[in-house]
Amino acid sequence: MFLRLLFESFYRQRRRKLLAGVAILLGTTAVTAMLALATTIGDRIHQELAVYGANIVVTPQADTLDVKVGGVNLKPATGGAYLHEKDLDKLHGIFWANNITGVSPELSLPGVVILPHDPTNNIPTPIVGYWFNHAFGTLRTGAPQLHPWWKLQGQWPEENMITPKYWEQDVQVVVGAKLADKLHLRIGDGFKFGNDHFGTFGGDVVGIVSTGDSTEDEVLFPLHLPFMKWLDDSARLREKPFESNSDLTRVEISARTKPEDAFAKSDPDKLSPHQRDIWYCRPYANSIAYQIREAIPGAQAEQVRQVEQSEGTVLSRISGLMWLISAAALLAAGFAVSAAMATAILERRAEIGLMRSLGASRGVIAMLFYSETGLLAILAGACGYLIGSGLAAWLGARIFAGDGAAGVFSVAAILNPVLLPVVVGLALVVAIAGSTPAIRTALAMDPSAILRADA
Repeated sequence: MFLRLLFESFYRQRRRKLLAGVAILLGTTAVTAMLALATTIGDRIHQELAVYGANIVVTPQADTLDVKVGGVNLKPATGGAYLHEKDLDKLHGIFWANNITGVSPELSLPGVVILPHDPTNNIPTPIVGYWFNHAFGTLRTGAPQLHPWWKLQGQWPEENMITPKYWEQDVQVVVGAKLADKLHLRIGDGFKFGNDHFGTFGGDVVGIVSTGDSTEDEVLFPLHLPFMKWLDDSARLREKPFESNSDLTRVEISARTKPEDAFAKSDPDKLSPHQRDIWYCRPYANSIAYQIREAIPGAQAEQVRQVEQSEGTVLSRISGLMWLISAAALLAAGFAVSAAMATAILERRAEIGLMRSLGASRGVIAMLFYSETGLLAILAGACGYLIGSGLAAWLGARIFAGDGAAGVFSVAAILNPVLLPVVVGLALVVAIAGSTPAIRTALAMDPSAILRADA
């Protein structure tokens, strides 16, 4: 009998149930879209703000020490301290290794450029070694990837393996736009460049880069070049491939991080063991930098606050807007359900009065109405989950239009099964909360007065 009454209710009040279902559907669609976007928007915002550069910078710890006597800085101009390229592999072993999205080491040195038409003139020029599309674990990373605003004419140097023939080849280099204009260099031109650190090599210009900073006055070369100074003879290369272990003056790291809060600014060495573990296992820029300092000997890792705080501010504001939209959608759905249920119960006063007069308790009547509302919420919530996932994919692809947006915001990527019970649960809460005032009003009715009024 109970199931028959439930079926008859949906059959006879199709319009009322449809209106209430549409209200729940719209609310859960908006909530699903916001929650689905929230699970992926952090990565996308990180990619969008990557144009500002890395958010963690690693330098030799010895370079941060002041060596002064009588107010005179006695530290060498080159810093006198280096990191080592092989130590970068230790980044794969830190707790938040999977959050690292880019690594760009560099070796910056004072050098000279010697032009073919003026071999006696050594032109002082900064020379900087970089990775260019370097394989680092599962990443393809380097200077171009961490500096996407750099504008290149030509191509980046190829990171060829060092072979015996390499000794006889010119090194592929990129020169800054200002330096190229000053020295009248064009793509395909050759010159010699070098430094006391690794000697002199022939350079073949394969690209000219515009960066808007001091890089435009530099020569950019493949980072593995300095290792030639450690080779005894080229015969060693025939025995086994040479493993690069360059000196580094600086490493830029891009990592997905959690927006900074008060807890992020805590000194981990002053926290209790329990609090330190919590701090350590949160993807703050500070905690990732701390783990980098632990992993790499002699390294000083610091977050770039301008980039990190910009990312955190944008993410927190967008998250706040999403929560506001979700709350408004659920509130509107609750009011719509309440209005629909109030109208439905007003139309069913005679039915309620008859059930009460035949001995039906308030609990049974309440269960009947709550069952109707709950079934409606489950159906509308499941449909809202599917439509909301599609809406999230569409919005994400439109808002973050660009390379990779379609993949990040595809329906398959955003169709998160974990959200289904959450969305259906929210639909049940909204439906029950919205229908409760109308159900309480129905239970407070006097059955005899209802039947006399309808007689």
